[in-house]
Amino acid sequence: MENKTKKTKNTTILQLREGVKADFEIVNRCLIIKLLEELDHHNALTIREQSDKLITGRNVKDIIFDFTGTDFMDSSGIGVIMGRYKKIIFAGGQVAVTGVNQSIDRIFRLSGLYKIIHKYDSIDEAVNKFTP
Repeated sequence: MENKTKKTKNTTILQLREGVKADFEIVNRCLIIKLLEELDHHNALTIREQSDKLITGRNVKDIIFDFTGTDFMDSSGIGVIMGRYKKIIFAGGQVAVTGVNQSIDRIFRLSGLYKIIHKYDSIDEAVNKFTP
């Protein structure tokens, strides 16, 4: 079930709560995925499906994954991020992460994801870097 709430002219908050462990928000063609639990094999499929619907249906250019609400990510989570990166990069977009703790930061460093994905201190900082 999708509930839409308009915030400002360029912001849409989407709450897809049934079975989804994330909140989705679109600001200036930038999809913000606020992870509420671990990004692992238990919820990777649902997050992937919902984000892909929004990327296609809402003309999303950039993506920000906010890890503030999670402490763990496994290889399925890396797959979710890489898959969204591949979709976005062909449209000239970028992917960023925020709210990364030490263990998730280590996964990003060891996997080499920071070579293609930007890390910012806050969602606002990332949105400001992405929007002209």
